[in-house]
Amino acid sequence: MIRQGIDASVIGNLSSRMGMSKEYLLSSLGLSRATISRKEKDATMLSKDESERVLGVETLIGMVQTMVEQSGDPSGFDAARWVSNWLSKPLPALAGATPASYMDTFEGQKLVAELLSMSQSGAYA
Repeated sequence: MIRQGIDASVIGNLSSRMGMSKEYLLSSLGLSRATISRKEKDATMLSKDESERVLGVETLIGMVQTMVEQSGDPSGFDAARWVSNWLSKPLPALAGATPASYMDTFEGQKLVAELLSMSQSGAYA
């Protein structure tokens, strides 16, 4: 999926699901608003790198949904909105930075996912 690229319209859908402004989502993913707008208008696919960043957010949402299903009652829980809120809050484990500020690279997304995993187990970074 990453190699083929995903449709640029996915970003607008993702920001709506998350209740996050498209501008903030693009900024945290390190994506150019002009480039993404052009790709949406032309109905073209995102590059491999752009697709990977967007799918990284989708992966986090899926991860949180699974964590809630394994740990408690998922009824009424909106993983996309929860992730949106969590990404924008400064964390002591990130020296006061927000997880959103790490979402523009694969390694940053990996770090954020590890923090989520540790929170489920009760471990603290």
